[in-house]
Amino acid sequence: MNQLQSIEDQLRSENESLRRQLEEQKRGHTAKKPTAWTGIVVFLLLAALAMAGYYWGYLPRQKREMVLAAESQNQTDSLPVVNVTPVTRSPSTDSLVLPGNIQAVTEAPVLARASGYVKKRIADIGDRVSAGQVLAEIEAPELDQQILQAKAAVQQADAAVQQAEASLQQARSNENLAHVTFDRFNKLADKGVISKQDNDTYRLQWAAQQSNVQALEKAVNAAKSNSSALEANVARLTDLLAYLTVRAPFAGVITLRNVDTGVLVTEGSTLLYRIAQTDRLRTYLNLPQSEADSVHVGQKATLIVPDLSGRKFTGTVTRTSNSLDPSTRTLLTEVQVENSGGLLMPGMYTQVDLAVPRKDPPLVIPGDTLVVRSNGPQVAVVGGDGTVHFQLIQLGRDFGDRLEVLSGVHEGDQLVVNPSDSIREGAKVKPVSSKEKGTSS
Repeated sequence: MNQLQSIEDQLRSENESLRRQLEEQKRGHTAKKPTAWTGIVVFLLLAALAMAGYYWGYLPRQKREMVLAAESQNQTDSLPVVNVTPVTRSPSTDSLVLPGNIQAVTEAPVLARASGYVKKRIADIGDRVSAGQVLAEIEAPELDQQILQAKAAVQQADAAVQQAEASLQQARSNENLAHVTFDRFNKLADKGVISKQDNDTYRLQWAAQQSNVQALEKAVNAAKSNSSALEANVARLTDLLAYLTVRAPFAGVITLRNVDTGVLVTEGSTLLYRIAQTDRLRTYLNLPQSEADSVHVGQKATLIVPDLSGRKFTGTVTRTSNSLDPSTRTLLTEVQVENSGGLLMPGMYTQVDLAVPRKDPPLVIPGDTLVVRSNGPQVAVVGGDGTVHFQLIQLGRDFGDRLEVLSGVHEGDQLVVNPSDSIREGAKVKPVSSKEKGTSS
């Protein structure tokens, strides 16, 4: 640099000397017009001075800069290379997957309503039936005899009613006669024709007839009530005749058949069939307390059955219990799904995926960046200058390949992937993005 400066100073002094000579020649009118050789000499002199400055000043400085750059590159190349990945924030909508068992929305047992023997079994397990379809027939010969006996009892009761009504009619006639007799003798007693004793006798006879009429009226009512009860018994037995034909209460599929032809069944206790509606199914979920306020009625859900090659079925949240189970701190939730194709069956295991909105999405880190030490979980954060710092973190939920972080890091922080034992606190490293590495490979 000093040589180049001296050369430039020398050139300036020579130029200044030439300028002065030219000015003196102009003032003395002795100036001569410079020749071509003079210009060439001046040009060559200036070119020689420029080349000398380039070789003595610029080339040494460039050589020193190249040496420094090489030393810096060697120092950078000697740093350990680590893969880094950024801290990201989970999406605003989280996928909550919970297990469940598929059940029929409507399922009912079909019991025997009449005692007897199974005469004919028509439906079997797996059959799809419509509402009112005949499932089986029961034979009960003694029921016909009971109906005949009940009808005979009704006829007897009707005859008793007629007899009571005839007795009542006779009693009313006697009561009218006693009343007329008392009126006549009462007028004679007022005139003193008969004694008062005779008059009292006829008055009491009339009162006795009145009491007899009242008693017979009650007897008629009792006979009619007895007849009504016997008629009701006949109607009950007649209805039992209809129950000898077992019919499906609603459209569905037979999921259980418990009897066969010739089996003795007892009214109200023998289970004949179990029928379920399968065109619409439901499954119950137990939502954790942290997600209880994120699910609402009408929300869409996706059912995944692993046995059906991972097929997905769209369902809807139909109701919740609106109360947490104190023993498990979970919210019972029902999800219903259409099953018009009949692919789903009651009793299947399924996984229900609920898209749960999150007000404050948490930070997440890859699982292979976590370091667990005696003082707690931590990650290796690489700063902007390539310095490693092990930062303690507070973990949230574990998603398998990702971990939720509640505190300790910030979005965008670069974390070392699978930090080895050589990565220590304060160490200098050369970070390489995992995505860039994957692209280059």
